[in-house]
Amino acid sequence: MAITLYGIPNCDTVKKARAWLAASGVEYTFHDFRKGGVPADRLDGWLAAAGADRLVNRQGTTWRKLDAAAQSRASDTAAARALMLEQPSVIKRPVVEWPDGAITVGFDPAVWAPRIRT
Repeated sequence: MAITLYGIPNCDTVKKARAWLAASGVEYTFHDFRKGGVPADRLDGWLAAAGADRLVNRQGTTWRKLDAAAQSRASDTAAARALMLEQPSVIKRPVVEWPDGAITVGFDPAVWAPRIRT
């Protein structure tokens, strides 16, 4: 399994992550949520590995634009899943699937560096 990075190309954090991987000489596949959508089967794996609390970006513009009722429903895993499938921009980015099967959410060079050196 290769590295797959999921996100939105114009997201600043995704840009930083992609630049860091490129500067580190790491090959990866990029999956654009806007073009390819959120793969439902992968989302289920992310939810199992990281949980809805980690995956839902409660700091982003998309979240702030949601009404209070939609935000409160997102505390339920099934409702959060539905929201992420409907509005991929609410997913914290990037989500990375590593060759060992691990999932990371967000960009943290300190967490990523040991993964690319193995």
